[in-house]
Amino acid sequence: MAARRRAPGSDLDFLREQLLDRWPIEYAVLGPIVRADQAGMRNADYAAALCRATNDWTAREWLDSDPRLRSSIVVPVEDTAYAVAEVERVAPDPRFVQVYMQIKTALPMGNRKYWPIYEAAAHHGLPVGVHFGGVGGHPSTAAGWASFYLEDHAGNAQSFQTQLTSLVFSGILDRLPNLRIVLIEGGVAWVQSLAWRMDRAFERMHDEVPHLTRRPSEYVAEHFWFTTQPVEEPPDPRSLSRLFADVPALRDRVMYSSDYPHWDFDAPDQVMRTVPMSATDRAKMMSENARALYRLPAPAPADAGE
Repeated sequence: MAARRRAPGSDLDFLREQLLDRWPIEYAVLGPIVRADQAGMRNADYAAALCRATNDWTAREWLDSDPRLRSSIVVPVEDTAYAVAEVERVAPDPRFVQVYMQIKTALPMGNRKYWPIYEAAAHHGLPVGVHFGGVGGHPSTAAGWASFYLEDHAGNAQSFQTQLTSLVFSGILDRLPNLRIVLIEGGVAWVQSLAWRMDRAFERMHDEVPHLTRRPSEYVAEHFWFTTQPVEEPPDPRSLSRLFADVPALRDRVMYSSDYPHWDFDAPDQVMRTVPMSATDRAKMMSENARALYRLPAPAPADAGE
């Protein structure tokens, strides 16, 4: 009898074989992809049911079977009441370590419509993870619908920049000083130039946002985390090293992400391997920044007598 063909990401044993056991991985945070953002545009009840089912299935089929796994709470973001209810229902399970959204929403993420979701996350001490993808009912670019997947993929960093800008200027970060936001699969090299642009505009138009008590770059440094996949790796790797030197806060804010099982997966021993980096900074990127953000226990020390 022919062996069952397994698709990456669909089978826990295959995940162990391809990722968890192949490298010394202590923890892996799952990011279930649920099309509730699209469904929720037209049928909020269906989107809520899909999210509930996904969270329950994830706990039962994945988290219960491997202690290394943690996951994200998927919520129907376009119906705030349903989203908050799902956070309240699932957050008591400590294996769920963040609230999950996708970067393309119906309105800019700083809009007050979404504030109750952030309030629920902050109340439970959970970061908000914002992943590549989504639709929100709008074209995939600021200039209209993309013609190619490559076009959408390469330009997606603009969506992350727009949403970060919205969150900073909205005032939610003053309202929730413990709110932590993780931008997943949006790149990182643009952070410095965007912070410069926001600070420059803020100097001239501060009167429009009197609720802000600090410069935009200070909110970015305190409230946002970023992931390595797909990190921009320039022809001269030292260019990326200079970014970390110019923005020291990034050393505590960038976390390794594999993007398994997608086509642009980054293996732990390959990510940014040509970028000059101290052993301390690499340890932060590969494990310690995530450990601190998600409050993951450190591994137990080996018994000296063994």
